[in-house]
Amino acid sequence: MTLSFLLTSLIVIVSPGTGVLYTLAVALTKGSRASVAAAFGCTLGIVPAMLAAMLGLAAVLHTSALAFAALKWCGVLYLLYMAWQTLRETGALSVEARADQRSGGQVIVTGFLINILNPKLSIFFLAFLPQFIAADDSHPLARMLELSGTFMAMTFAVFVVYGLFAAGVRDRVVTRPKVMTWLRRVFAGGFAALGARLAFADR
Repeated sequence: MTLSFLLTSLIVIVSPGTGVLYTLAVALTKGSRASVAAAFGCTLGIVPAMLAAMLGLAAVLHTSALAFAALKWCGVLYLLYMAWQTLRETGALSVEARADQRSGGQVIVTGFLINILNPKLSIFFLAFLPQFIAADDSHPLARMLELSGTFMAMTFAVFVVYGLFAAGVRDRVVTRPKVMTWLRRVFAGGFAALGARLAFADR
């Protein structure tokens, strides 16, 4: 495991994106345990992208305009749905004075869907991981699994830190309706903006 891979992965992971935004939103609206579930769901969402890269399916997304567009627009619609749900105070992002532990499964599934519906993630794995695999490596698939596992572990750890930090200030804001209304609008705008960015994304 090279230092360059770890540093590059860290930069990619800490950069604000759908996973980070979702984890923060869940932390502020549902608490620390739910934020860990969100981080876990987003991390699980990496698995299909990793498998796609290993099986060559990411290359299909890269070369097929139709396949890329189909997955891309599913992702766009889901992000817009998340923005609408956030504004309506329903679903996985509803504001609750007390954390609802029963919604953990729903939080995980939502986090998983957020990542699996992003075609850029599969293409990222296709372009990113091979750079750190030597051309003469005798076991390239095993090496890819090792790198992917490290990337997922780092993703989970970073997202948990994000979530726990947000959950730590949750009690200071959840009792202030005006603040929570503002935060909901910010998160809804963030999801909508990420959806718009994905809509204009090229392969």
